[in-house]
Amino acid sequence: MENDELVQNMLLELRRGTLSIAVLSQLSKEEYGYSLLKALSDKGLEVDQSTLYPLLRRLESQGLLQSDWRIVDEARPRRYYVISTQGKAVLAKLKKEWSVMAETMSQMLS
Repeated sequence: MENDELVQNMLLELRRGTLSIAVLSQLSKEEYGYSLLKALSDKGLEVDQSTLYPLLRRLESQGLLQSDWRIVDEARPRRYYVISTQGKAVLAKLKKEWSVMAETMSQMLS
């Protein structure tokens, strides 16, 4: 039981680090919250709304995303997000680091 909690906490830490990269990578075109959740899910990454929305706000406050509110098809307003110029530069660096880390870990774990 205690090990299960430890493993869950470690998995949570692992996901936190990778979720920012995943979100930035999916916002080369504009998405609103639900459409981004679906895009991530379609690619095998399940994310809870209570995790995604604070992350979007944090990434925007860091200057990595831009957003605006729109009313589409008379539906309720949706906030659309897209990666900023600064976000693209940061994502490029993160992707490079990710590749190095993934290769290193693959060698260590095989």
